[in-house]
Amino acid sequence: MEKKPLKLWCAYPGDPQADGVAGACSALLSNEERARVARFKFERHRLESLATRVLVRTALSQHRSLPPQDWRFKSNPQGKPETDPECGLSFNLSNSVGLVVCLVAEGKAEVGVDVEPHERAKQIMELVPKVFSPVEQAQLAALADAEKLDRALSLWTLKESYIKARGLGLLVPLDEFSFVFGGAEGIRLEIDPRLGDEAGRWRFCQLDHAGHRIAVMVDRSAAGELEVWEARPMLAPPVRVDVGAVRWYPRGY
Repeated sequence: MEKKPLKLWCAYPGDPQADGVAGACSALLSNEERARVARFKFERHRLESLATRVLVRTALSQHRSLPPQDWRFKSNPQGKPETDPECGLSFNLSNSVGLVVCLVAEGKAEVGVDVEPHERAKQIMELVPKVFSPVEQAQLAALADAEKLDRALSLWTLKESYIKARGLGLLVPLDEFSFVFGGAEGIRLEIDPRLGDEAGRWRFCQLDHAGHRIAVMVDRSAAGELEVWEARPMLAPPVRVDVGAVRWYPRGY
């Protein structure tokens, strides 16, 4: 049976305010969510939080008949969100000040997504000794200066998407798994046996969209193709976005 596509839903935190729909967006949230949004000191962070919470509700409602305002959520002990009650969908969120994304897959699967603005690559380079494995650091050091920022951004988003797919947060040591570039596979995932996981059960991809790098990590039960969707203004009917061909790793799967 052909697998249903994975869908990556995108939202832009500045849109609700610019389009005059911030009030309608806020009305979709629970009282607790509205209180959380209001607690942010800066407006850009309030808008980011609002867009994140609205996006997951509207995205899930594109897959199920439940209205956006009726979704309820719970989190595992490490903070990974799930629907309450379970609805036959798996999802994961990532947010930045400029772009919020929600990955949705049909069925019970492990999925993770991370988004970072291109401009953050310089900050990531400052963290290299703390967040990358020895093999990742060695490959990074061998690159020309012009390539280092791009590689660091790729590594960061891939590692974050893996951690989020596992749903274990920082309980997964960052130096005990690696994304190794080169060879016939293009990019391969290597996992220390101490993590109790198998690299072969994962597939992953990256894409650039709206000035951001996005990494997607899914287990093979959620191995459909990737579609990208967005709604502008946020509560408008969504449209599919052409992001070109998406290359999955390992290749040939």
